[in-house]
Amino acid sequence: MTAESGKKINVAVIGYGLSAKVFHIPFFNHDPQFNLHTIIQRNPDKGPDSAPRDYPALKHHTSLDPMLADPDVDLVAILTPPDTHLDFATRCLEAGKHVLVEKPFVPSVADADRLIALARRVDRRICVYQNRRWDADFLALRSLLAEGKLGRAVELDTHFDRFRPQKPAAASWKASLPMERGGGILYDLGSHLIDQAYCLFGLPRAVYGRLVGQRDGRLFDDDAAAAAAEGEEPDGVHVVLSYADGTVVTVRAGVMSVEDPQPRFWLRGTRGSFRTWGLDPQEDQLRGGMKPSDPGFGVDDAWKPRLLQVGDDGATIREVPLEAPKPPATYIQFFDELGRALRSGKEEDIPVKATEAREVLRILEAVRESARTGREVRLQ
Repeated sequence: MTAESGKKINVAVIGYGLSAKVFHIPFFNHDPQFNLHTIIQRNPDKGPDSAPRDYPALKHHTSLDPMLADPDVDLVAILTPPDTHLDFATRCLEAGKHVLVEKPFVPSVADADRLIALARRVDRRICVYQNRRWDADFLALRSLLAEGKLGRAVELDTHFDRFRPQKPAAASWKASLPMERGGGILYDLGSHLIDQAYCLFGLPRAVYGRLVGQRDGRLFDDDAAAAAAEGEEPDGVHVVLSYADGTVVTVRAGVMSVEDPQPRFWLRGTRGSFRTWGLDPQEDQLRGGMKPSDPGFGVDDAWKPRLLQVGDDGATIREVPLEAPKPPATYIQFFDELGRALRSGKEEDIPVKATEAREVLRILEAVRESARTGREVRLQ
């Protein structure tokens, strides 16, 4: 099924937390291809956040069934904890809806395979929300590699580090949900970093991983199951991805990094090196109330990457100025591509395909296996 030309794509949103309010609803309201139609919020009368109060003109439900029976809904954005994604996406696909699923896609490769097969059987589309493919620093790195300005990639260090020595008092699913159900730092932040590595280099030949408790000084190895039973989950990730051409990608995420600014990307190639610090500004801007249509959205005033290149003589090294793109590419592009893909009806046009998210899950599962056994895991 394709979205009719000229007709807006009616969107239903499941969940009304941070993901919905910050990362999705502002973009659905911004993009003329979409019409925000329905919000499902289980307890709209409890707590400070109430979708019916914020959007009184929309349809509102406290369960999925009325939305699933509504023929006007074309696309459902599933913005709930990852252990609900398989059930919700299955029900939406079987009801004839396209689905946009927040990352992590689902807790396992097996779950991903089930949804991919179902979507093809009912001729509906799945898109996974990996928004950090549209971070400015990542796009700059991808462009430099594609243009050959860095030569062949030798090493990439990619970080998502913070200094948060105290455990959060009010833990969300990201901290309280175990890895088996798609929670924890590996699936929350690690899925971003590994997805970006996958975009650059594809599926690695081998994976080596360590999961640690940085705050408490603990290694999560063969007794990880016992630790999980005690309510303990890793807060640090260290992964090495090895590729057939010799490229090595080191992925790090943690909470005990005393750095300012925090490191982000460091790629060394045969003809150049690219290094950045800090995170793309879009998340902080959105959290601060900025809208995608506001002037300055996506503009990074602190953009100061370091680009070194080999000179024409093949021996000298020179630093090359690199300015931030104007206008910057932003998460707006993701939603634009999603809308156009639903109109074309072609799976290959989906901006983040479920098959790609499944391969990222393969890597995440290999990290867990490696952490448990202490051995490198071969994927190819």
